[in-house]
Amino acid sequence: MVKRLCVFCGANTGHDPRYAEAAKVLGRCIAQAGLGLVYGGASIGLMGAVADAALAEGGEVIGVIPQTLVAREVAHHGLADLRVVNSMHERKALMADLSDGFIALPGGVGTLEELFEVWTWSHLGLHRKPCGLLDVAGFYSGLGRFIDHVQQEGFLRDGVRDMLLMDDDPIRMIATMRELQVLVDL
Repeated sequence: MVKRLCVFCGANTGHDPRYAEAAKVLGRCIAQAGLGLVYGGASIGLMGAVADAALAEGGEVIGVIPQTLVAREVAHHGLADLRVVNSMHERKALMADLSDGFIALPGGVGTLEELFEVWTWSHLGLHRKPCGLLDVAGFYSGLGRFIDHVQQEGFLRDGVRDMLLMDDDPIRMIATMRELQVLVDL
């Protein structure tokens, strides 16, 4: 059963104001669905926006941040549960352990690396948690086409592409993840 969703996203807001608005909407949707949010622990950028929105709705928010990034990413000190770890590896492992699914909002190489790692873990059978891209304002549409190309060229086995959800609606994304998790648990 999905109890917490991990959101990977940028420590910046990007140039398009729709990215920050989508982060706020996703944070509210997660909390309103009665789910907890796990994220990178920063108070700035899309990370801060998603956390603040979930907190404003009374949601559970767990931040996980490496000690080396506490000052640089401006750790969110308004969280009741901020976990400071020693390394990025520990951060990703703890976020994965605490979460029942993963959603990527717009972000940079860190966001992509985090999502691709958990998607790879799913592909390898290390977990059966849903992974998805929230395609805000077409941000991930080019990546989706590239992943389709990777599959067409024979570098993804059948079914692996389908393990990565892609949607532009956060409510529908959360509902799909819940449905998939129920099917996995059967």
